[in-house]
Amino acid sequence: MADDGITLGEGTEGRLPRAFFARPVLQVAPELLGCLVSHAGVTVRLTEVEAYAGTVDPGSHAYRGPTPRTRVMFGPAGFLYVYFTYGNHWCVNLVCGHQGSAEAVLLRGAQVVDGFDVVRQRRGNVRERDWGRGPGRLGQALALGRDQTGRDFCRPAIGDPVDFVVGAPAEPTDPGRLRTGPRVGVSGPGGDPATYPWRYWLDGEPTVSAYRPGVVRKRRRT
Repeated sequence: MADDGITLGEGTEGRLPRAFFARPVLQVAPELLGCLVSHAGVTVRLTEVEAYAGTVDPGSHAYRGPTPRTRVMFGPAGFLYVYFTYGNHWCVNLVCGHQGSAEAVLLRGAQVVDGFDVVRQRRGNVRERDWGRGPGRLGQALALGRDQTGRDFCRPAIGDPVDFVVGAPAEPTDPGRLRTGPRVGVSGPGGDPATYPWRYWLDGEPTVSAYRPGVVRKRRRT
């Protein structure tokens, strides 16, 4: 059972209910560890996530207010925010909190537990450990892209063969394995480890990505 009396798995068709996500992001994020995410023939077990708190968080895409790209983050909980980064990666976030707060959890790392042959085709000749190790690799393993942003994952998509489902853990997650630290690749105030130790992972999992600090990129002179 999660905080606030929410029972994991009480949603439709094994989905976590919208009430689970409609809470502060710092409550939701660590409780997602061990949860199962399924999409397009693949299921993974989450081992690493990061929390982002909207307009009060300088590390968030929503820090400066709504834009066409981030508008979905300002809506109700239970929707996907999928964005393109570094020229070739799609990263997926689960919107949570109350409407207007723009809070979201980035899915950073996961272990593939079903759909192995499908992932081999998508990820190519890479080690199984690296299939979902890092948000871009995880997005590729789950075949996520622009078409999934804005999707309501708390409501079944009737007749959709690539529906996105977030379900409760197959078995209880040991709270003693929970670790926290600074978010990966976040520069400036949002990368301050004392103020924003908002990366959560399960200790001992090989699918957890390596930490690297953010780097402030200088503009090229023309």
